[in-house]
Amino acid sequence: MSGLIVVPAYFPPAADAWSALADTCPHLAVLNVADGPGVVPDADFAAVAARARSAGITLAGYVDTAYGLRSPGDVAADMRRHRDWYGVRRVFLDQVAAGHRQLGHYARVVDAVRAEGAEFVVFNHGVHPDPRYAGLADLLVTFEGPWSTYRSLRAPEWATKADAGRFCHLVYATPRHALCEVLARARRHNAGAYVTDRDGPNPWDDLPRYYRLEVQASR
Repeated sequence: MSGLIVVPAYFPPAADAWSALADTCPHLAVLNVADGPGVVPDADFAAVAARARSAGITLAGYVDTAYGLRSPGDVAADMRRHRDWYGVRRVFLDQVAAGHRQLGHYARVVDAVRAEGAEFVVFNHGVHPDPRYAGLADLLVTFEGPWSTYRSLRAPEWATKADAGRFCHLVYATPRHALCEVLARARRHNAGAYVTDRDGPNPWDDLPRYYRLEVQASR
């Protein structure tokens, strides 16, 4: 799974990007209704989630953990809303701490979301964390940032020796000419990658202009 594609699909429900995802079926698309599941069900997102599942897209619900400041119960409540409102049984935990002091907290978080039906747990650290986090989640996002920073990334030895299907990198502000370089670098760092040319406060609000090329190059 070195070509693993995890798409942060932070798109509005009417976006054409959902159709493109249906045509390509990434390994995982992250559903983000309102920096989480929202406080009430959203009928438009529920319809999008149903269509995505029918097209064979595997969805994970976005949940913010605020680097350990949110309680396991609050995180689990968001997982329950994703499950009940949008039929999602995988979870993408964002802003996950990386240091050893919060390992116990995140072990409790994982126990709580699995109790709510989470079948697959992603930790988005955005950096390489304490290696023991790999024993808690199914997938770790160990880089999130621009191409300009990614070029100097060096993975620690423990990450290069683990199963490549356990790691993913999210790289934005990447020009088309650098796409294959980024994908090759991810493979050398024992990770899959999702790459976009988009930038700004939310570079994940649409697909990159080279999305189909990226899917082909990642296979």
